[in-house]
Amino acid sequence: MQIVALNKKHQVRVTRAVNWLMKHNEFNSARDFVYDNLEEDVYYSKELNQIDRKCENSFNKYLEYTSELPKREVAQIENSELY
Repeated sequence: MQIVALNKKHQVRVTRAVNWLMKHNEFNSARDFVYDNLEEDVYYSKELNQIDRKCENSFNKYLEYTSELPKREVAQIENSELY
């Protein structure tokens, strides 16, 4: 999905933030799938820890790119269907 920046000079950062948000959404879905398929007594899983770390890192990258953007650009991303 492509989100057009309100100011063209911010387009690169908006695109990168959106890409990391999409990756985060994919990792979050995978984490939910793994979590739902674990046995009830087992909350520690190597696979769950790996996907959880990927999910956390991708969201941190998203936050890193949005911290460099004006509030109105971040608001546009957060109001999209991706967030």
